[in-house]
Amino acid sequence: MSQTKQFVFPFASLDDEATWIPEGDGKWSRPLRFLDADRGWVELMRLRPGVKLGPHRHTGEVHAYNIEGQRRLCTGELVGPGDYVHESAGSVDWWEAVGDRPLIVLVVVMGAVEYLGPHGVVERRITTADRQEDYRRWCRTSGTESRTLVES
Repeated sequence: MSQTKQFVFPFASLDDEATWIPEGDGKWSRPLRFLDADRGWVELMRLRPGVKLGPHRHTGEVHAYNIEGQRRLCTGELVGPGDYVHESAGSVDWWEAVGDRPLIVLVVVMGAVEYLGPHGVVERRITTADRQEDYRRWCRTSGTESRTLVES
């Protein structure tokens, strides 16, 4: 019989403002897990209606499950609570939060995310290590105790 590792960590309510990391005007995240070997991360993402994530490319696949609110994909499709979106490695997309409620999405990001500028030039690349450092910096500046969220 093989041993199974389990990671169970109680988190605060989605309404607990103190647990959301601000990432810009109308955008927050709540990291849940950082995958080892820079493979990716798992987080909750929250956006205020009207906030748009600009063109970006995924180096690995992404799984996204809408918990609350709606988003409009670059294809025009509306994604609402309970909807699931899979994005293949190499896909380029953009999307925006729409409606009258904040959007909350559970995302599993494999690989890195590359934000693209004019002519597809990579302007910013976000890796697992970057997300971990964002979390550590937020813990230091907010006085929040850092949790062990790294896969082992």
